[in-house]
Amino acid sequence: MSQQGQWQVAGSAPEVYERELVPAVFGPWAPIVVELAHPSPGERVIDVACGTGIVARVAAARVGPGGSVAGVDLNPGMLNVARSVATTTGDSASIQWHEASADKLPFPNSSFDIAYCQLGLQFFADRPAALREIHRVIVPEGRLALMVWRGIAESPGFQALAEILEKNIGPAPATIMRAPFGLSDASELNKLVEAAGFRDIKILQRVGTVQFPSIERFVFSYVGGSPLAGPVSQASDAAREKLMADTRQALGKYVSNGGLAFPIAAHLLRPMSALGHKRTFALAFSTILLPSPVTRCMILHGTRRSDKNLNLSSTQPNAKLPALPEAPV
Repeated sequence: MSQQGQWQVAGSAPEVYERELVPAVFGPWAPIVVELAHPSPGERVIDVACGTGIVARVAAARVGPGGSVAGVDLNPGMLNVARSVATTTGDSASIQWHEASADKLPFPNSSFDIAYCQLGLQFFADRPAALREIHRVIVPEGRLALMVWRGIAESPGFQALAEILEKNIGPAPATIMRAPFGLSDASELNKLVEAAGFRDIKILQRVGTVQFPSIERFVFSYVGGSPLAGPVSQASDAAREKLMADTRQALGKYVSNGGLAFPIAAHLLRPMSALGHKRTFALAFSTILLPSPVTRCMILHGTRRSDKNLNLSSTQPNAKLPALPEAPV
């Protein structure tokens, strides 16, 4: 097969994203993000920047047939794939898909009980406006749960790929590769969410693992399922060959019999109060390390600020979150 042919991953970018990147990168986090808001049967959920719908599908199963889920994304290709893979069963809520910008949500005030945003906030052109819109469309006692990656330095596979792209392809694709890690500061994140009117903010740190069958599959799939596809496809065969050779050398230490596995870290934002309680603020960090190479991300969740007086003693114990898969030994 020619060099050009090797880089032609079957399917459109959204199809590759769903088939390759959701299982390897994003899917393991979806149950964790959903659990942050403790959804109950019958509740109304919105998933903002839903992509191909993994969080919306998990949430639909949690709120059941008496609930409802709306998935919103600006990318029609992502929504087409979301519609094609979503199946409604008797145990899940129906999901309605909407093409819209996060800062112009097409819903009346107080339409939802819970809002989710997994790895979307860092990409929004107007983050404060998007958060204000999310605040507007959930009820006064509603909950927000969101997730953003921590710094790219805490994900050595992506850090290496960004550096190798810059060296062999150019600065533009390197910027694309670093963009998902562009909201890694917890203080900035807390201020953004608080300014939109949310309260009871708690930020957790969690570490997970990116897993692919091989380094080659990682590079082909991530390029093919992301905006990197354009600039990399326009590069010369020699540049792409050097990109792959350098990545093999840089990530070889993360390969075992189980394939490629490297850490990634996230911030997770979550609310601390139950529905109906008066609101408090808290900012906390807890790092969960798995016994193998893992990645870090930030997960946030919070509650919408209401006009009630604040009861500073009102808190809720943290519920146990689902486990992330361990990296191969």
